[in-house]
Amino acid sequence: MSIASTIAVSGLNVASLRLLVAANNIANARSDGPLPGTPNPENFPPAYSPLRVNQVDVLGGGTSANVTNVSPPTVLAFDPSAPYADDRGMVASPNVDLANELVQTLAARFSYAANAQMSAALFDITA
Repeated sequence: MSIASTIAVSGLNVASLRLLVAANNIANARSDGPLPGTPNPENFPPAYSPLRVNQVDVLGGGTSANVTNVSPPTVLAFDPSAPYADDRGMVASPNVDLANELVQTLAARFSYAANAQMSAALFDITA
């Protein structure tokens, strides 16, 4: 495989990962849970811990990515109707920035399209 095709394929893989992570974060943005360290006698699941994609260049061409947790993973939210709310009505809400997740999906879309077009040109395939 040529260096150009290696670069294009690595770009496709990272764009797919970026889209997967953003979709998971969006889908779980409202998955609140009890505050960390508070009593949880009914064993409610913890709040979703959002993820982030860190993309880096690969020596010799291409790109790679790793997935890490967003820090801090949760923020305080007021929801006194939640069965796991503390005595002040506070719950742990995932630290998901929906505007940023939309940007991530758009970046993944354009990156995937560009790398797919490059792959098609390299392998002489109609895209």
